Amino acid sequence: MSDDTPKWTEIEHLPAWDEEYYHVYTAKKFGKWVMLKTLKPELADNADARAMIEKEFDVRYNLAHPNIVMINDYEEVPGLGRCIITDDVYGDSLRKLIDEHKLTADHIEKLRTSLPSALKYIQNNHIVHHPIRPERIIFTENIGNLKLIDVGFEQTPALTPHDTAEDIYNYGTIVLEALDSCGHHDSVLRHVAERCTSSDSRRRYKDIDSLQLALDNRKSNRLYITIIIFLTIMVAILAWLSSPYAPNPPM
Repeated sequence: MSDDTPKWTEIEHLPAWDEEYYHVYTAKKFGKWVMLKTLKPELADNADARAMIEKEFDVRYNLAHPNIVMINDYEEVPGLGRCIITDDVYGDSLRKLIDEHKLTADHIEKLRTSLPSALKYIQNNHIVHHPIRPERIIFTENIGNLKLIDVGFEQTPALTPHDTAEDIYNYGTIVLEALDSCGHHDSVLRHVAERCTSSDSRRRYKDIDSLQLALDNRKSNRLYITIIIFLTIMVAILAWLSSPYAPNPPM
C-alpha cells in the first residue's frame, strides 16, 4: 500500500440506516469498504451518549457469529468524530424487502435457520439488546446472507426470563409478517410463529432451544413425509408389477 494512499475516502451518509442516537455511513478505509456508526451531532458532546457508544463497542467487539455484524474498531474519523467501524454489510433490510414485496423462499429459509441461531448466540452471551425488528435484519447485497445489526449495548451476568420471552415473541411477529408479505405457504412454519405470539403466554416456547427444536422437527417431518410418499409409490409399483394386470415380458 502506497504511503500517500488516503485512509478515508468516499464517506457517504445512509439516512435509511440511521438509528435513534446514531448516524450511519458507508466509507472506504484504505480502499476497503466499511460502515461507520457515530453519535448524531446534537449528542456529540453529551457525556452519557459518549459513554453509551463506548460501552456498545466494548460489548460487541468480541462477538463473533456469521449472522451478526462484526465490529472492527472505534476511532476518530475526519468530519465525523469517534466512530464504531464495522464490516461492510450493505444490502436490503427485511423491512424494505417486505414493503416492496421482494421476499423469496430463500429469505424465509434464512429467517427459519439463521435468525434463531443469532438470537441463541446473543442470549448465550447474556447480551441485552434492542428489540429485534425487520429494520435490524439485513440481507447482504451480493450473496444474501442474513445479518443482525445494532444487536447489543450491555452484557449482564444473566438474562431475565422477560428478555428471552421478548426475543421469541418478536421472532414470531417477524416471521408472520414475512410470510404474509410474500405469500409463502408453509403451514408448519406459520404454526411455529403463531405459537411464538400466542395470546396465552403459557403456549409460547420457553426458550430459544425449544423454538429451534420445533423448527428442526418441522424439517425432519417434511423429510419423513417425503420418504413415506416415496415408499408408498414404490410399494404400489411393485404390487402392480406382480398383479395379473401387469404387462407380460416380450418373448
